[in-house]
Amino acid sequence: MKKIVALLLVVLMSLTCFAMAETAPVKMDKLTLEFVPSKDADVIITGTKNLPELLQAALLEQGYDVGEIDITVGTSYEATGEAMAAGAIDVGWLPGGTYAVYSKDHEVSVILTATRDGLSNDSTNPADWNGIANKTLPVPENQVGFYRSLIYATPSPYGKVLAEKVNNGEALTWEDLDKASWAVLKTSSSAGYIYPTIWLMDNYGKKITDLPNVITLAGYGDAFAQAAAEAVDIVVCYADGRNDYEAAWVLPTGEADPTGKAGMGRTDSIWNELNVIGVTPGIYNDTVSITKANADVYNPEFIAAMQQALINVINTPEGQEIFSVYSHTGYAVATDADYDSARAALKVAQ
Repeated sequence: MKKIVALLLVVLMSLTCFAMAETAPVKMDKLTLEFVPSKDADVIITGTKNLPELLQAALLEQGYDVGEIDITVGTSYEATGEAMAAGAIDVGWLPGGTYAVYSKDHEVSVILTATRDGLSNDSTNPADWNGIANKTLPVPENQVGFYRSLIYATPSPYGKVLAEKVNNGEALTWEDLDKASWAVLKTSSSAGYIYPTIWLMDNYGKKITDLPNVITLAGYGDAFAQAAAEAVDIVVCYADGRNDYEAAWVLPTGEADPTGKAGMGRTDSIWNELNVIGVTPGIYNDTVSITKANADVYNPEFIAAMQQALINVINTPEGQEIFSVYSHTGYAVATDADYDSARAALKVAQ
């Protein structure tokens, strides 16, 4: 009898150890995350400073014990895409256009798409977006899977000429736009290059490459700074960009708003001074993507864990605050086919 009891104890202990081994979390030394510089790098770093701790806890609930989560901001959209393709970055927040570039040869794979608050204005008539009376507000109860890019006339002398024509109901000609100085982002930026190019093609049969006076900037913070300094006549940005830079626009230079954006020294409202002259078609929302170069993260188990962990994080008040830096309000599981339209747009714009 004693032998039977002893044997049963050994079996029970073995089963317990096996069960413990089965439920023990997978240990990972480090996970690297990177954001593209659609905002100033210090604004993104400050806004996401609590993400590592929240994500570590969320991943642990999904069975992954990550020792360190490192967050960086790429020097450009392309730099983040290239770092992911090389396996130097595990998970990146990429706009659809950038994802289209770096997924075509299967270097990265989308795992989530962002949702965002709809806006109180979605008119295709640019004049409807202008003036403080038409200030565009987020509508949290209207969650959308797309956004738009807007083409803005700055408060430069010639920018005011363009804005006046649009606000008087006059159509701009190619000659009007050809005379202007433009600031755009790099060619993989959806709102900063691809869709403004599509707008030009739809309306004038031309591309950004046909314009004689164009400068390329690293991010939208630079675009608003150029606009405030009246250094260019036209800038391009996502549709709620003026919301993000409203406070900084009228702060004295040398000061910063609560998010860290540098004051731009203007005296009138951004809604009165930065006038929309063009509205692009809708752009499919940003991605959360994963490198295929690192087998520790590119596998079905970790992808499922990361998807659920980020969905759980963004559904908390802390997560909402963190991802507001990108205007993301939720995440949904995505597939590569969801971005076929982004690849088609990229092909047209090149």
